[in-house]
Amino acid sequence: MTPSRSEFLTVRGLRTHVRHWGRDGAPKIFMLHGWMDVGASFQFVVDHLAGDWHVIAPDWRGFGLTERPGTDTYWFPDYLADLDALLRHYQPDGAVNLLGHSMGGNVVGIYAGVRPERIRRLINLEGFGLKGAVPADAPGKYAKWLDELLAPPVMRAYPDVRAVASRLQKTNPRLTDERAAFLAQHWSAPNDAGEWEILGDPVHKQASPLPYHVEDILACWRRITAPVLWVEAEHTNMWEWMGGPEEGRREVDRRIGHIANVTPKKIPDAGHMLHHDQPALLAAMIEAFLA
Repeated sequence: MTPSRSEFLTVRGLRTHVRHWGRDGAPKIFMLHGWMDVGASFQFVVDHLAGDWHVIAPDWRGFGLTERPGTDTYWFPDYLADLDALLRHYQPDGAVNLLGHSMGGNVVGIYAGVRPERIRRLINLEGFGLKGAVPADAPGKYAKWLDELLAPPVMRAYPDVRAVASRLQKTNPRLTDERAAFLAQHWSAPNDAGEWEILGDPVHKQASPLPYHVEDILACWRRITAPVLWVEAEHTNMWEWMGGPEEGRREVDRRIGHIANVTPKKIPDAGHMLHHDQPALLAAMIEAFLA
């Protein structure tokens, strides 16, 4: 297993955890994790990288070992600002290699259109986006948000770290025992009662009151100038967010059509957590694209 090291720095007022693999001075790849995940999630991909790379993977605000802001709502633009600050810290000049999975893929896709000059290569792992909102949804979304503020969500605790690993395998049956055990150690931590708690702010589970304006996102994607590697899993479950397989496939293809220079790829025998299921295939795909 490729050794990693942790670093903490202040990003926009929050103590932020950043995981590093590889030597300082090697070409950098910034890897951004998805919702309810952590930067250590990319360990298995890093293990299969053949080249000399410095991989930098932060924990988003309120995830992993990064500080929670103490707010009752998370706002998506904060992720863009956090990413901008991290890139200015680690590579203040020039263009970067940027990879994001799921929520992280959505963040890097928007960022690449907002700061196109800062991106050398962009890799989007299942960052499809959400189903587009319609105006009629707005009253219900606001009402749901207000109701949830009155009854904040909580995270379930587990009796031991093995139970956390089992929970990960329930969500992803392809996850091996070894990988589940590794992830559980980074995905959770013991509390004062001796139980293991997920390292994610429960507030992340609350619904956003804001509609998802897909055309705003596509306006950002149209401004991307870097080559883009778009990677999907053969057995992704993301269609449930897109209105079903057929409707979702049409909509995703429409969205991809707004990216000027894109190479779509598919990872076989993998679900949404494709970096856990097929890390060797994904690592080879990443290095071929970055070359």
